[in-house]
Amino acid sequence: MLILKRVPWVSLALVLLSYSTLGWVISETRAPAFVWVATVIAILLLIVTLTAPWPKMTYYYSIFLRSNIRSFGVAVLAAFLFFMMIAWFRVFLDTLLIISATILVRIDFQRAGLKERLAFWTASIFSLGGLALGALIYKLIYSQMPLRQ
Repeated sequence: MLILKRVPWVSLALVLLSYSTLGWVISETRAPAFVWVATVIAILLLIVTLTAPWPKMTYYYSIFLRSNIRSFGVAVLAAFLFFMMIAWFRVFLDTLLIISATILVRIDFQRAGLKERLAFWTASIFSLGGLALGALIYKLIYSQMPLRQ
């Protein structure tokens, strides 16, 4: 019972809501199955990078900056991502909201003193549950509406 008091319910609710909007948007576009799989993989990768210990992350990030060619490639990729951010500002804001909610959960779990494995699994369940919830709500609402001519 003590662990339930330490769980950051407000930030988990924000994660659930932000990922449910992502599920809604993907359902609205009628995306194929590989988009759903890629989205789930991207969500799990985001959560893994946020819940991994920082010394491990600095080791993995230092791999990208060991040589001048890799550093140049990272700089070109960053410039391209900055261009994409400006070009698709609405998508960038939605992505920023999702990442911010996930970071908030990570900080709250760390502050509560919960283990990284528990933080990963809880954040994963709420994120993927929110994704599925958004898709389900979209399907339920638009299956009830009559077809427009």
